Amino acid sequence: MDEKATTRERIMSAAAVLLAEGGREAVSTRSVSKAAAVQPPTIYRQFGDMQGLLDAVAAEGFAEYLHRKTDRVRAADPVEDLRWGWDLHIEFGVANPEIYQLMFGQPRPGVESAAVTESFNVLRGLVTRVAEAGRLSVDVDGAMLMIHAAGCGVVLTLIATLPEKRDPELARRTREAILAAITTTGSDEAPEGSRRAVTRTVAFKAVLPDIEDILSPGERVLLIELLDRITHSA
Repeated sequence: MDEKATTRERIMSAAAVLLAEGGREAVSTRSVSKAAAVQPPTIYRQFGDMQGLLDAVAAEGFAEYLHRKTDRVRAADPVEDLRWGWDLHIEFGVANPEIYQLMFGQPRPGVESAAVTESFNVLRGLVTRVAEAGRLSVDVDGAMLMIHAAGCGVVLTLIATLPEKRDPELARRTREAILAAITTTGSDEAPEGSRRAVTRTVAFKAVLPDIEDILSPGERVLLIELLDRITHSA
């Protein structure tokens, strides 16, 4: 490991400890440089600014947590995997409140950190599997927004509540309410009418990238427009 990498890791480790012990306010140029035994300009050379350092700490913390938790075999039912993803998100947020609030508690319009991007990539993969199975009753992007909004709300509510006063059923009940709103049942009985048309349209759109090379750019735009019109008509 070269000296530059060692310095970067030392700065990130110091910032992570300060964040966990004292929150965002404890992570300053002065406190980090002292804890990491570096000069303040070194932090800016490595990370650009303090926000860059905080984003890097959040990305590292989320990546480590995700790596520990994602070594599992996919469930046969993609909706069960979506449940697992929800539970993982809630567990991570409650276990790492300071990192979670860096990721989701202080949104910056038009700016997305690496940790948030990775979180959305995981969610998109889970939701797309549900769509491909013909079990998603809204479009993928809409489902993602609903899940994200509800999940963030649950985590931030739990973080703001004393542990002994937290509702142990809040996350589960919210999860099931969201799943009921965006998925169909796993029974052999297909949904009827417009709902059936929507689930099949969403499923087709989810696999469209696999065949889009046979379409011209104009055809792809037109097809997506038509699929979206069907999806939003119900």
